[in-house]
Amino acid sequence: MSTPVLEISRGAFRANLAAVRARLGESQLMLVMKDDAYGHGIDWAVSEAEAAGVSWFGGYDIPTALRIRALTSQRVYAWATSSASEVEAAIRAGIELGIGSTAYLAAVIARAELLGIRTALHLKIDTGLHRNGFRPEDWAAAVGIARAAEERGSVRIAGVWSHLAEASDEEDDAAQAVFLEAVRHLEAVGGTPEALHLTASAAAWWRPELRGTLSRIGAFCYGIRSADGPVLDGLSLISRLVATVDAVEGDTVRVGLGAFHGLPSVLQGAEVATPGGLRRIVRIDGDATTVAAWPGARIGDRVIVFGPGDDGESDATALAERMDTVGEEILTRLTPAVSRLLGP
Repeated sequence: MSTPVLEISRGAFRANLAAVRARLGESQLMLVMKDDAYGHGIDWAVSEAEAAGVSWFGGYDIPTALRIRALTSQRVYAWATSSASEVEAAIRAGIELGIGSTAYLAAVIARAELLGIRTALHLKIDTGLHRNGFRPEDWAAAVGIARAAEERGSVRIAGVWSHLAEASDEEDDAAQAVFLEAVRHLEAVGGTPEALHLTASAAAWWRPELRGTLSRIGAFCYGIRSADGPVLDGLSLISRLVATVDAVEGDTVRVGLGAFHGLPSVLQGAEVATPGGLRRIVRIDGDATTVAAWPGARIGDRVIVFGPGDDGESDATALAERMDTVGEEILTRLTPAVSRLLGP
């Protein structure tokens, strides 16, 4: 049985990074690399991004951030609440930490003081999404704790950050007002945050007035557009999922890619690109997918499940929309049984 392949274009990745950085203007890019760089692999992506001028990397969790740190001396950020052992490893490695609760703030300060290593913190204000973060009424107390630790020399308040709900422009405008008020309070009590990051991919792309000094961008750098969102000007999906025909069975063919490889079985009915044009998926089994045949179909023919669209295939987000999820899930579901092939 053949092995499916995720073909990855380093050139497309570099082009996307250049387009995103141009779009952001004066706001710096933080390249988010969660879920192993959205299923593409961190090891090659860090070096490519650093060569392209990226100086901030976001790992989400500390284990990912440590993987990034092993590959670069640039600034690395992790914002998921973590265990004491992970926090200690992050502090020793110079990982900057996002803090959104009093308990985590106290734990990080205590660990930094125990180790005697000044640690960079980014305090999160909850601007309405309620995904962690200090509530506005608790902000002054949190800032007081962090500033006292900063005065003792154990931490540095390097940034203020938040998440946007992106439910409507009005809600995002209100969130920005909460965010800016939090920054003003911190500065009024002597804080000097250099990194202000409210926006992630979508808001940073389409709402330039919401950007701070730093913008966290993940999916867009890999060419993954938002669910129900438009095609992104200047960006393209950096990978294509390819499988080959293993058997021709009358009016169908069997392709060596299935649910065991991470292809959701609910994608039955979607179209894939074949040498005979677009053809419908008839069934997805554990180790294979049955596809409507085309004239002259033969074993070894190449079938593209998703990609940048050069052969008419859907992008990852179009497939995700069929199952009411986001494009990155289609990529991050792919198991190690799918080979990753780096190209120019």
